[in-house]
Amino acid sequence: MFDTVLVANRGEIAVRVIRTLRALGVRSVAVFSDADADARHVREADTAVRIGPAPATESYLSVERILQAAERSGAQAVHPGYGFLAENAGFARACAEAGLVFIGPPADAIALMGDKIRAKETVRAAGVPVVPGGRDPDLAEAARELGAPVLLKPSAGGGGKGMRLVRDLGVLDDEIAAARREARASFGDDTLLVERWIDRPRHIEIQVLADAHGNVVHLGERECSLQRRHQKIIEEAPSVLLDEGTRAAMGEAAVQAARSCGYVGAGTVEFIVPGGDPSQYYFMEMNTRLQVEHPVTELVTGLDLVEWQLRVAAGEKLPYGQGDIRLTGHAVEARICAEDPARGFLPSGGTVLRLREPQGDGVRTDSGLSEGTEVGSLYDPMLSKVIAYGPDRATALRRLRAALAETVTLGVPTNAGFLRRLLAHPAVVAGDMDTGLVEREAAGLVPDEVPEEVYEAAVAVRLDALRPRQEGWTDPFSVPSGWRLGGEPRPVAFPLRVPGLDPVTRTARGTHTVTADRVDVTLDGVRHTFDRAGDWLGRDGDAWQVRDHDPVAASLDRAAHAGADSLTAPMPGTVTVVKVAVGDEVTAGQSLLVVEAMKMEHVVSAPHAGTVAELDVTPGTTVAMDQVLAVITPHEESEEAAR
Repeated sequence: MFDTVLVANRGEIAVRVIRTLRALGVRSVAVFSDADADARHVREADTAVRIGPAPATESYLSVERILQAAERSGAQAVHPGYGFLAENAGFARACAEAGLVFIGPPADAIALMGDKIRAKETVRAAGVPVVPGGRDPDLAEAARELGAPVLLKPSAGGGGKGMRLVRDLGVLDDEIAAARREARASFGDDTLLVERWIDRPRHIEIQVLADAHGNVVHLGERECSLQRRHQKIIEEAPSVLLDEGTRAAMGEAAVQAARSCGYVGAGTVEFIVPGGDPSQYYFMEMNTRLQVEHPVTELVTGLDLVEWQLRVAAGEKLPYGQGDIRLTGHAVEARICAEDPARGFLPSGGTVLRLREPQGDGVRTDSGLSEGTEVGSLYDPMLSKVIAYGPDRATALRRLRAALAETVTLGVPTNAGFLRRLLAHPAVVAGDMDTGLVEREAAGLVPDEVPEEVYEAAVAVRLDALRPRQEGWTDPFSVPSGWRLGGEPRPVAFPLRVPGLDPVTRTARGTHTVTADRVDVTLDGVRHTFDRAGDWLGRDGDAWQVRDHDPVAASLDRAAHAGADSLTAPMPGTVTVVKVAVGDEVTAGQSLLVVEAMKMEHVVSAPHAGTVAELDVTPGTTVAMDQVLAVITPHEESEEAAR
């Protein structure tokens, strides 16, 4: 076994790998950018090395700086985690040339499976069924031959980045251009492929483990059909879709796929499966790394996959064969992401003001967070994972819902409450899922208004802040009682605003108890308990930022921009494209700017025909959520149409 291992990643996966290194008595080395100088993975490692400024291209994606850090720290091996350089064949080769062991598959296997077209050709020759498709340079032609709907995918990477489902071939060129930009930003390579889209598919993947002595086993499957924007958000093992015969057949196909590329280490073979006929499965791709969802496989097999990555990389043989692998119980994982369901799941950010992550009987949290963590727009939005295990699926689901209700991440909007409601959806409970289920049902799983008790709690906090704290005599005029000379008491009113919603004015109607970190309110005979931190209130995985609203300032702002519409940043991020200049005439719906955050693009369009009166950003400008980007003065006919 190695003495020292460098973890070439950040966030929850770096913390996860460090945990196993510590258990094995192996010294861990963390790397960090300037943005992560005080990050949890840096604090938990035995030593840490700065590798550059915040942008990933100048730090976590810099092969040269990673290798320099390994040399300086005395590391013998490098664990790439997932994302960044994990599936970069050049990085694997560079590690070998530097005398380092790359804890992953051989570079040639990474290169082969990283090229999704070559991968398909290789596994097809090994007898594994594949999805029909095509690739660059004949991408558009292949898409039109396949016919809509088709799926555009980056050839160089996975994780849903850059994937585009095209149902209207009339917008194919625009979708290809957008997919290329996202692929280039995520993987440094804008090569694309296209596949036939299978309606209402299920996403089933098989975990494989191979050593350098010719032994390959599979560790069962994971169901990953619950996705948004082609990104997995809930995963479970095993899948309720497969019977023992289909499980064995798919497992053997995955083993053959791994053998076909000379695979060594832990990897995942992904299949797309028609929900109506699981025996008709198709190879999609092979992820030549550890997967985000590996904990569910660990829990049902009892194996530590990171440990076995290390042991295989150190030259050990697998001590078990396929017949020794047993799947026991059921495990389900939920990915906690920095995104705001109430704002269309746009990426979010901020400072973690209060954090509570569930642990306990049948519950595990893998996280890179701590209180004070700054969540910015430079890296992936996933913050943590909550995983539940039980003797059966119903128990695992129930435990995970309860764990998500206990999850508190105040200061950064997350999807925890949304995931809790999703896991209670009848189709999910019944196991009747497909990759489009979340998109179809999302609107019904996002509350369309703020519960009244949230405003009541916000009022309670403000009333408590106004109460005098000194001992002894109290000036009665300093007490917020609503008392008036010669009249009935009038309750104190507070103008409040939740970002993205219209302001409201509320007075206290119930009873309250306020402490430093909690608010209890009883409204209409029902008691509600909230976690609190600053302007934030949280309950059952949901969170709201309730700010004070200044109606005078808002009125002055409206007057300053009378007759014009301000276009604001929908999320914290970076402006990557500016298509107009001050004085340009624009049409309704015209694309004006592109804002990128957490590897996701958002197009800002003109709300109506008009003239660009102000333009406050250029490509490369970092913007905060709701920051003004441009001001459009409408044409007279647009104003008349609006009236």
